[in-house]
Amino acid sequence: MASDGCGKEDLQEDIRMDSGIESYGSILTSEEPREPSSDFSGPRDKFSTAEERLDSAYTSSSITVESLSDIVEDCTISSAEDLPELSEKENLLTTITEDGDTILHLAIIHEDIFISQELIQLFPKEALDIQNNLYQSPLHLATYLNLTQVVTSLMNKGASLELQDQDGNTPLHVACQHGQQECVIGMTRDIPPSSLAPVLQTQNWRGLTCLHLAALNKQHHIMKLLMKKKADLNIQEGTAGKTALHLAVELHDMTSVKLLLKEGANVDAPMFNGCTPLHLAVGRQDAQIADLLCQFGADKMLRNMEDETALDLADGNNDILALFPFDDIQISGRSVVTF
Repeated sequence: MASDGCGKEDLQEDIRMDSGIESYGSILTSEEPREPSSDFSGPRDKFSTAEERLDSAYTSSSITVESLSDIVEDCTISSAEDLPELSEKENLLTTITEDGDTILHLAIIHEDIFISQELIQLFPKEALDIQNNLYQSPLHLATYLNLTQVVTSLMNKGASLELQDQDGNTPLHVACQHGQQECVIGMTRDIPPSSLAPVLQTQNWRGLTCLHLAALNKQHHIMKLLMKKKADLNIQEGTAGKTALHLAVELHDMTSVKLLLKEGANVDAPMFNGCTPLHLAVGRQDAQIADLLCQFGADKMLRNMEDETALDLADGNNDILALFPFDDIQISGRSVVTF
């Protein structure tokens, strides 16, 4: 019997996720503060509380966005030292909503690119990384909404790419999952691979890196961008130890499989249970991908933790059996010592 994850048709629905702003439209109208989901109580311990995350100059306030233009027009601050001297109206720049949003968060949520860019210039650099109650920074929100100009402005001002939201996603994770190609370009263009490596190795709370998310969502152009930035092709997701190649095989995504193999992905990388991409391809009766893996040198005799070779999972599929020719020293895919 095929081991779990090898012969069963489970195309990773169990580890898929649909990140988002989580009804960002209600952020401005909610009467009560948004409570973080208990599902993430463990991972969130990596962060401090909302009060601890905020700059000491920031205070809670129930602000709206009707007067955003007036506020921006009258403000001229350029550094944190200016904050204590602001007028009453200007102090709106140093307040947060009950949901933890700054006025910059609100401008982005309302997709007001002009005001967002003006606020980015007005805010001191450290204020750009304030996270709201969903642990979303302004860069997270701009990415969710595909506001590429705002993303570029935030990156140019030095916004952090390493902050993780309540799902453990960095802004780059968000862009890779949702196919925001221009956002990916804006976030990575001026960052050398060595500096980007920590972000590319970061796993969200489901154990997925940026490359895993791009592969799961068949974002081929984004996968190419990540490869140019030297993303580790063989990094394993944290749930079952699958590489991007395993995920592409499960999805029957020939384009991703070819791309990964041509870029040097390990064709025999094992999962935690010992299954290789060939085990998955055969277990899913995908003769075409199994053939391609064999062309790239996949070892047909490797065994998983249940002592199965890929051939043991063929289940009588003639197209797949043709990839495993019998000879005098093999019986059912098992080597027989002869003298």
